[in-house]
Amino acid sequence: MKDKLGVIHGRFQLLHNDHMKYLLAGKERCEHLIIGICNPEQDLTKYTSNNPHRSKKSSNPLTYFERMECIKYSLIEAGVNQAEFDIVPFPINFPEKIFNYAPLNAKYYMTIYDQWGEEKLKMLQEDLKLDVEVLWRVPLKDKGISASDIRKNIQEGKEWKQYVPNFVYHYMVENQLDKRIKALLDEEEDKRG
Repeated sequence: MKDKLGVIHGRFQLLHNDHMKYLLAGKERCEHLIIGICNPEQDLTKYTSNNPHRSKKSSNPLTYFERMECIKYSLIEAGVNQAEFDIVPFPINFPEKIFNYAPLNAKYYMTIYDQWGEEKLKMLQEDLKLDVEVLWRVPLKDKGISASDIRKNIQEGKEWKQYVPNFVYHYMVENQLDKRIKALLDEEEDKRG
């Protein structure tokens, strides 16, 4: 039996095929899926000691709106009915704000690859007392596609189309978001000098 309401979350900086696997696995388990976008704006992004890279500008090159568009149209492209999902901000770094956007009475789905995933599980399950289902737990070395690697491919002019949904590739190129990613990464390298 499916859960009536499910919630899933991620940064989706940029949405790739493994993100789609995660989103579709969540959708399979519920009638209506709420997709939370973490770090929805710079003010709701904060440095975490075990994941400092997650708060860098180059790790968060896309706006909330751009990520929402990529998720929405990629799910529609994959055959998911738009009436069966919503997309909301999900300020994971400020857990006290989560319930401004996501319901308390839902099943929360997540995957775990590293210590940050374990911390989020504890936060959602123990601190916020949510009903959490871990879809899968995989060692980081076996994770597969990484948005960081895709962003690096973009910076280096390497092929990246095969790692993302068709809609995402065209949206990124048409809106020159690939150029923004390259510029942010180049700027960061220049500063490291």
